[in-house]
Amino acid sequence: MGLRTRQARRPAGGRRVTTGTLVPVFAALGDETRWSILAALGEGDASASALAGRLPVTRQAIAKHLAVLQEVGLVEPIRVGREVQYRVIGSQLSDTARRLEAIGAEWDRRLATIKEIAEGL
Repeated sequence: MGLRTRQARRPAGGRRVTTGTLVPVFAALGDETRWSILAALGEGDASASALAGRLPVTRQAIAKHLAVLQEVGLVEPIRVGREVQYRVIGSQLSDTARRLEAIGAEWDRRLATIKEIAEGL
């Protein structure tokens, strides 16, 4: 049962955005805590400890959520002295948004064709 995977251009982070890579990204974004972490990181780089101080989640839970976000290419760790901070990878989010726009445009095209056929009956 092979799913057809369309290739998209390669983002700056090196990951290729395909149908297969969108599913894990959306699974990661579907978690409210991970969404909150991404929103907090959108305001600036932060460590797991700093995020735990801002969100109602333990540092250990934050670390696990950051690992998921890192695995799907949405954040990257940056060493700042002895501390590890995390930064959002904007190019991955932009590429995901572009892929969604392309899917939406394809559906719009298909629906316009169906409407044209229906109106011609």
